[in-house]
Amino acid sequence: MNNKIRSTFKGGLGQLTIPLIAIAILFLFNLIRDPGFFSIEITYNNDGNAVLAGNLISVINGASELAVLAMGMTLVTAACGGQDISVGAAAAIAGSAFVKVLKSGSAITGGTVILAFLCACIVAMLFASFNGTLVAVFRIQPMIATLILYTCGRSIAYWINGGATPTVDSPIIRAIGSFIPGVPIPTPVLIVVAVTILFMLIFHFTSLELFTQSVGINGSAARLNGINSTLIKLLSFIILGFCVAVAGIIGVSRLELINHETLLLDVEMDAILAVAIGGNNLGGGKFKIVGSIIGAYVIQILTITLYAMKVSSTDVKAYKAIVIVLLVVIGSPVIKAKFAKLMSQLKSNKQRVSMKGAE
Repeated sequence: MNNKIRSTFKGGLGQLTIPLIAIAILFLFNLIRDPGFFSIEITYNNDGNAVLAGNLISVINGASELAVLAMGMTLVTAACGGQDISVGAAAAIAGSAFVKVLKSGSAITGGTVILAFLCACIVAMLFASFNGTLVAVFRIQPMIATLILYTCGRSIAYWINGGATPTVDSPIIRAIGSFIPGVPIPTPVLIVVAVTILFMLIFHFTSLELFTQSVGINGSAARLNGINSTLIKLLSFIILGFCVAVAGIIGVSRLELINHETLLLDVEMDAILAVAIGGNNLGGGKFKIVGSIIGAYVIQILTITLYAMKVSSTDVKAYKAIVIVLLVVIGSPVIKAKFAKLMSQLKSNKQRVSMKGAE
């Protein structure tokens, strides 16, 4: 049993090696460039509340939507061996539904916010079920299946509010997007923690993690062992739909309005890259949610670093692409296999030298 635990820990740690090294390099680079780059200070916001501020807080806070989406994207990737490229458009739909419910009453109360949240989740999960049905039932490649919603999703979001960009001026919405009075930690960060705990509880009390990995590794073998691979794939999309709704609501609450054209624009590629940087196999199978979360923060730190170095917004994507390609290539199975072979050869050479010395 101890050997099994040790093997599992070693495998999990190995999968997290690349994202941990990446985040360590970015931290070290920024500390050398600016020793105070990650300093945290206490300031007062416009409401007079003491809050935490600084680049580190900006990184953790700014990556909240991406971290939530990366968790859901990890499940879809693991189960289906492909990615959902419609999460940004789906988030715009969920955000529009959220605002529509909020604006339906005369005042925004706690009950209205809860109802709007539930409606946004239902809408996002329904659209995710549509994607999941195409993939799980009709066996369409995930990226092709989700291309439909990617293309028309923001138009649907546009129709929900009649083409308007209504604002939601409310202390409750402001607290969701920024800070809860008396709590110095940004609310989006707390939401990421809550979603992470929810995933951990699901994996602990159910066999979803095992079933998802089994379906992703070999769907036929999983079916022979009594696992409903169609249901698992569909469920992975539905869970991603929940994550999409949460990310969309955070995005809306930050701005206190819905803009269907810009809400989480281009977040799809960042979500996929966060999964890849996290050491997860984009072809499906074994996965680590923690790796994807770290991957999201790697992308955000890289973005903040580039802006701090006065790189123009038009050039940021190019620099990000270069660094991310390097990270993905370094973490690819080919490079990992060659590195493992090199380490094995070095170990064998060391043993031979030790044996000769003993003689």
